Amino acid sequence: MTVSDDRQAEGKPPRVRDVARIAGVSTATVSRTLTNPELVSPATRAAVENAIRQTGYTVNIAARNLRQNRTGNVLALVPSLANPFFSRILAGIGAVLRAEGVNLLVADTRMMPDERGRLLDFAGRSRTDGLIVLDGSIPAEVLSAGAAPPVVQACEWIDGLDAPRILADNAGGAAMAVTHLAELKHRRIGHLSGPADNRLTQARTAGYTEAMRLRGFELRPEWSFAGDFTLGSGQAAAHCLAAMQDRPTAIVCDNDEMACGLIAQLQILGLQVPGDISVVGFDDIEFAGHVTPALTTICQPREVIGEAAARRMLGLLQGEAFDEETIIPVTLVVRASTAPLGH
Repeated sequence: MTVSDDRQAEGKPPRVRDVARIAGVSTATVSRTLTNPELVSPATRAAVENAIRQTGYTVNIAARNLRQNRTGNVLALVPSLANPFFSRILAGIGAVLRAEGVNLLVADTRMMPDERGRLLDFAGRSRTDGLIVLDGSIPAEVLSAGAAPPVVQACEWIDGLDAPRILADNAGGAAMAVTHLAELKHRRIGHLSGPADNRLTQARTAGYTEAMRLRGFELRPEWSFAGDFTLGSGQAAAHCLAAMQDRPTAIVCDNDEMACGLIAQLQILGLQVPGDISVVGFDDIEFAGHVTPALTTICQPREVIGEAAARRMLGLLQGEAFDEETIIPVTLVVRASTAPLGH
């Protein structure tokens, strides 16, 4: 019977020294293998991993955090927890952090500027090890304060903030939507945008505009509608479209919620989708495929974005250098809300 067997028989958990003895290495080498595996040889790593399996040893996360002066928490700042877009991003973040024994905390940032200050006081290094920011409206100086922990930006970004960004290809996605409609012989293509000061709106508008210009399609101001990423602004745009005598045959929307509101209200007002107007969304949120007609949209791989943001945060906490910006590709999902012109 081994020492580890004796401890298990006594109801005591195995220790690092048990792993070290079976692996034939020092306890320092075991610790190095667990925290910085790239610093040990493959043979040593394999020996330690085998010893861990034999002993059933598990890392004491609380003790590790205490040694490294960490809280074991990462805080995600979300502009609206009511928005279904963020659920799968948070799922991706949580999965990666959980695998490393790190807790995910989430805060909704829909609040006044003075309350943001209190939020960042909470998020100081004494309570969280890092911030994953999904809200591009927070001032850079708030997140650059001396007490602020390391920051990773995801989905949205903040000008002037020196922190890595994990972003979908927003401009490319909007251009992809125009290309899809052009292939269906549409030339009169309108645009339903998000808030003018939003980074996503700006990138998607740039992609839409450039794609229209490259094809020589007319950019008519009356075919551009200002929304706010909500169902209600999609419904409002539908009323404007229905009142037009000379309307576009297709609309590119900056998110799925507006697209779904647009489709529902157009049909109430007697216009058929896609018979009278084809509609393309952006995001591929869960109910995009369950509206009638099902929404053609640009799919952001939201879990992939969340996973990438979490991995980047873990790297920052280990002192790794970072790329300033990582662009995640998007894809077109063709459903029933688009059709060839005249069909």
